[in-house]
Amino acid sequence: MFKTIFKKKITESALANTLINSIGDSVSKGFAEVAEIINSSKAFDVSPNIQKEDDEQFFRIVVAANIFFMRESLPNAQAVNVERLVFEKLARVYDVEILKMRNVIEEYISLMNRLNAPAKNFITSLPKAIFVKYNLNEFQDQYFKRLNTPNPLFLKQMDDTVKNFIWDWEVFEDKYKIVL
Repeated sequence: MFKTIFKKKITESALANTLINSIGDSVSKGFAEVAEIINSSKAFDVSPNIQKEDDEQFFRIVVAANIFFMRESLPNAQAVNVERLVFEKLARVYDVEILKMRNVIEEYISLMNRLNAPAKNFITSLPKAIFVKYNLNEFQDQYFKRLNTPNPLFLKQMDDTVKNFIWDWEVFEDKYKIVL
């Protein structure tokens, strides 16, 4: 009872700003480690040699995943409003139309849903999206390369890593109340 009384208030706009800034910050600070995990993975015969500057695809994957989880966590009207603000802010940063930005992120969400089917745990789609977007199949041993599927060792390594880039909406909702 008391936790609902003492929640901090946050506007939808402030939430959108915080979400985008925190994702950008975590990706810019954390992608070098992600690249190192990929490059040194025993799942590959040859190192993919992903550079720390090659974070654009990863940023899009993380944004898409966080949008997906936000939709699952927030009431529909709030999720729609915050999502709209997120796309507006990203469109300004990348100097593209809002609809184009929305379409890019929606394509990532759709890809991740397809890659994840029939599994229900969306977090497992992130490593699969990384595998596809960074063309990692070409670096695998012949067995997995012929199957065109990620080595389970890679998926496990990345599952543990990508969780760090996803907002904990349950904790957020315990601490904050979204206001207009």
